[in-house]
Amino acid sequence: MNNFFIILFHTYLSKLKTKSFLVTTILTAVILITLTNIPRIIEFFERDGDVEKVAVIDTSGQLFQPLEEQVKITDQDFELILVSESIKAVENKVEEGEYTGVLQLTMTSEQLPAANYKSMSMADSVVVTELQTALQQIKTVMASSQLNLTQEQLAQLYEPVPFERLALEEDAKTEEELNQARGLVYVLLFIIYFAVIMYASMIATEVATEKSSRVMEILISSVSPVKQMFAKIIGVGLLSLTQLAVFLIVGYISVKQNLDSMEGGFFDFFGFGNVPVATIVYGVTFFILGYFLYATLAAFLGSLVSRIEDVQQMITPMTLLVVAGFMIAMVGLSQPEAGFITVTSFIPFFTPMIMFLRVGMLNIPLWEISLSIAILVGTITILAIFGGRVYRGGVLMYGKSNSFKDIKKALQLTKK
Repeated sequence: MNNFFIILFHTYLSKLKTKSFLVTTILTAVILITLTNIPRIIEFFERDGDVEKVAVIDTSGQLFQPLEEQVKITDQDFELILVSESIKAVENKVEEGEYTGVLQLTMTSEQLPAANYKSMSMADSVVVTELQTALQQIKTVMASSQLNLTQEQLAQLYEPVPFERLALEEDAKTEEELNQARGLVYVLLFIIYFAVIMYASMIATEVATEKSSRVMEILISSVSPVKQMFAKIIGVGLLSLTQLAVFLIVGYISVKQNLDSMEGGFFDFFGFGNVPVATIVYGVTFFILGYFLYATLAAFLGSLVSRIEDVQQMITPMTLLVVAGFMIAMVGLSQPEAGFITVTSFIPFFTPMIMFLRVGMLNIPLWEISLSIAILVGTITILAIFGGRVYRGGVLMYGKSNSFKDIKKALQLTKK
């Protein structure tokens, strides 16, 4: 057992000190800090910058003032400037960079606003969208005046249709609870997806690296290959938890510093305050089981190759299974009660993501959750036994990999 822990901590510490791990962790942390500070970064660059100016030619003589007032209400970061020059002269100033664009205001035959906007390119859609919205508001007011509609009548016209949703199922989740669950499930699905992709590949690469350096020949003389496999799986698992903990702490601190007015705390602000504790527990459970499932699969697939270059080719089918499960889960976010979602949630390679989706968004019977966990644990056990035998023979195989035909050869070596 001492040898098991020696390999476990050696795997953990050796990977923890590698440049690739440190660079990846630091780079991802920097990206998290950057993303959570985007408003401040934009504000910093725009602090001393010139406000965008839009030249306005109002041929109607009555649209500029209400448009300017409407734009001020929405507090946009551009300024409207009324000009009396010819359109050609203003277009030249746009080309010289004095104005962002030129807006021409006219009246239709029905005495309603119309406009055209010219700028250097069609790329900037923010200014255009805000101008269109403001003009639409003005048109609504003018049209209602022509129809002699009162403010009360206009309000009734745009008042949403009363529409109430009720669930007949007992203890069904409310709309608010469902939105909270959807957000949490969405976040955790991404964590499960990237963790499995990244760390399962790391295990396969670790095994192939040791084989390519012939270190495995020394290890198997003192520690059984099965112990080696699970020591590496748990070692990389601890590494993944370390990295995820760094990301979560950095993200939490960075977000909290940028949201000084968070009412009700960090989790309440993001709508996760009322998420049941059971959902979090199931999320952790399916994450751990999903990791062990794919990590065990990756370990014995990595034992079949002798060159690091062959690792990605060997684990490609495993990667495709993860991608398929993630894509099905993305579809299931909008229709978690669909039949194919229910069926695929019991397929062990899809269970960690899809069953967790169903648990988070629906009130499903406890026996379904228990059955899916039992199937998943059973699959991990079978895969561990079979994978251990393949690993035991695979670590003794050298030379070019012949893909999955090598599994049979590895099993034959195990019997010797």
